[in-house]
Amino acid sequence: MTHRSTRRTVLLATGAATLAAGCSKYGDNSDSGSSANASGGQELAKTSEIPVGGGKIFKDEKVVVTQPKKDEFKAFSAICTHQGCTVGTVSNGIIECPCHHSKYRIADGSVAGGPAPKPLPAEQIKVEGNSIRLA
Repeated sequence: MTHRSTRRTVLLATGAATLAAGCSKYGDNSDSGSSANASGGQELAKTSEIPVGGGKIFKDEKVVVTQPKKDEFKAFSAICTHQGCTVGTVSNGIIECPCHHSKYRIADGSVAGGPAPKPLPAEQIKVEGNSIRLA
């Protein structure tokens, strides 16, 4: 008995293979961040590197860390909620995206202006001594 491949069979097989390949990069990868996770999170900065009323953008980690008030540290996604650009500056209490000038407040990531439809999502950090680490 011979089975002929139909267009539907080929499309389903191709789609399944593509899906499996795409999902594999999100699976358990012992390689990704193993040293950071083993030590309780990657160090981003020293507390002295984050200015009061401002912050610092960590492009590789896609995180922005702010210090709205002395010794109060916050972290947010560095990806603008408007069209996915990485935010570009942090000063005077505002995180700004260079693409379309969306603005976010450093205290809570809420929208302060521009076309952004929603706040920057909060990220988890740990402040231990003078070290700021990803949680």
